[in-house]
Amino acid sequence: MSGIAIDFKVKVGTQIEKEFVLHAFDYATPETVADAVVMLNDLSKSPCVLAGGTDLIVQLRENRRRTDLVVNIKNISELNELSFNVESGLTVGAAVPCYRIYGNPEISAAYPGLMDAAKLVGGTGIQGRASLGGNLCNASPAGDTIPPMIILGGEAEIAGRSGTRKVAVQDFCQGPGRTALEEGEFLVSLHFPTPAPNSGTFYRRFIPRNEMDIAVVGVGASVTLSEDKTTFVSARIAIGAVAPTPLFVKEAGDILIGKSVSEDIIDKAADIARDAARPISDMRGTADYRKHLTSVLTRRVIQGAVQRAKE
Repeated sequence: MSGIAIDFKVKVGTQIEKEFVLHAFDYATPETVADAVVMLNDLSKSPCVLAGGTDLIVQLRENRRRTDLVVNIKNISELNELSFNVESGLTVGAAVPCYRIYGNPEISAAYPGLMDAAKLVGGTGIQGRASLGGNLCNASPAGDTIPPMIILGGEAEIAGRSGTRKVAVQDFCQGPGRTALEEGEFLVSLHFPTPAPNSGTFYRRFIPRNEMDIAVVGVGASVTLSEDKTTFVSARIAIGAVAPTPLFVKEAGDILIGKSVSEDIIDKAADIARDAARPISDMRGTADYRKHLTSVLTRRVIQGAVQRAKE
């Protein structure tokens, strides 16, 4: 371990905009899950996990988080696993950066909705560090990769003093910045089942301009069609940035099941998603505007998922 402390200032022209003090902390790089668990259970140091660090470093720098111990988990083999096969599905270690996921042709073809989101996490440089696991643990209501992970039926594997346990991604976020992780626990990996035949997934977000890289609304849809591709066999809808957590809107997917693919039934699902949204008004848009966008995007992502299922 080594202690780190940095003082620096951010200037705009000749004026000091902000002065940041990155407080001293110890830094550890465990090689095993067991070692990481021991370090994270030294609660006297308020330890925190670093996977990609694209959120954590900013939070520490701006004093939105304080810690005496940063535990870098990128040297643990299980957290760097990226594997896919038809029998067992997709496993993504919590430290696997986005570029490795969308850079894999087989995974990209099998999980296009997840690729839609992974390519939106910051710019190219950020995608070299940021991970799905980190995006999930940051628990932002507007996290782009979370709705796609929900619609894919993702499951999180968590390690702690009592061993490992699993939590559905749809239940992982419990509020802005709050997760299902208990003291001393950390996310090891994410698992997604193999998509069924005749299925498609799609994610889309709305941002008012390129300079504002945070969703006003984000919606993901997963559908499976009948063999003749005319009827919905299953469907899952998830919405983001319109509630304290990303939401799995089960009713919106359920209304499609057993119905013929048509604009009328898609409109009904979109209305249900709109009614489930609980947005606030802020600088990105009013609550009414965001509810309207939820309906518009839900309609479009269902249509997009259906098109991919038919390809």
